[in-house]
Amino acid sequence: MSVTIAGLARAGGVGVETVRYYQRRGLMPTPDGGGGVRRYGNPEARRLRFIRSAQAAGFTLEQIGELLALDAGQDHARARALAQARIAELDVRIAELEAARDALRRLAKQCGAARDGPCPILAAFDN
Repeated sequence: MSVTIAGLARAGGVGVETVRYYQRRGLMPTPDGGGGVRRYGNPEARRLRFIRSAQAAGFTLEQIGELLALDAGQDHARARALAQARIAELDVRIAELEAARDALRRLAKQCGAARDGPCPILAAFDN
């Protein structure tokens, strides 16, 4: 595989500016432009897929940078620690979302039962 940045972006399901942003952040390499055109190969495509997959799992770009720096054969403990930290963050967010859902369910039930007076949903947001 030898493609331009546009081909790499297309293969990774992102825009060219996203690849450039990852390069500025140090997540993606910027190849030498021998002959004026920078070419990307399979290692860069694999790295881009890694970044996108890690983002889908909720890792920040900073955390992804740390994951990319780890030695795949030796850094199990650090990778596991990063994953466990992300799980803890997700658990907090899930609890927040569940509380919001429960509150909204209560308001919807109150709204359905109310026949006159202000709507409980609108009144709750008007505080």
